[in-house]
Amino acid sequence: MRQGGGVTFPAEIEWRVSPGLAPYGETLAAMEARAAAVLAGTERELGWLLEHPPVYTAGTSADPAELVDPRFPVIATGRGGRYTYHGPGQRVGYMMLNLDRRGRDVRAYVHALEGWVIAALARLGVAAFRADGRVGIWTLDQGREAKIGAIGVRVRRWVTLHGFAVNVDPDLAHFGGIVPCGLPDFPVTSLAALGIDATLATFDAALAFTAQAFLDTLSIKPENEA
Repeated sequence: MRQGGGVTFPAEIEWRVSPGLAPYGETLAAMEARAAAVLAGTERELGWLLEHPPVYTAGTSADPAELVDPRFPVIATGRGGRYTYHGPGQRVGYMMLNLDRRGRDVRAYVHALEGWVIAALARLGVAAFRADGRVGIWTLDQGREAKIGAIGVRVRRWVTLHGFAVNVDPDLAHFGGIVPCGLPDFPVTSLAALGIDATLATFDAALAFTAQAFLDTLSIKPENEA
């Protein structure tokens, strides 16, 4: 097992938990560099948990009409999806995994990533789920389906980049500057809005508890397997 920010994670890959607010642009550059190193075999696979200052990010399918009020910096990124918000109180997880070793199946990877987040939320008493035709992680807030987590990935030469973002206790009003993920008819929610007293560290512990099952889903192929 490996320690990250006081939380114990599986030692199969390297883990990093960054304190404070990590500037998005610098983080993106570091993630790209690490993914290249993973591809080259000079660095281990990495799971990176962090928190950003307020920023709107545009995925490859972003529609400019869905940028309603650019009150925060807007950064184009190579991940899939549309506009999303990152900010304080939101746990962002970036995964740099080598799918050439773990199975060249992007859909299976995304499904496993969703399952990991859903399992972690279940540890905190949240019944989260996937929704057909809608990306992200969903739950019920006062009987209405609401989005509690976003999934956005990129795969370059079979190495993954980006990952997930889960709302622990962000300012939900900050989502008002965009149409989150292009879904105007559904609200966003958070652990705090659901009445769950959790910190980023609390959620990290839930992620750590369920991380091995996630990695087992993407188990490394034997060297001699085609």
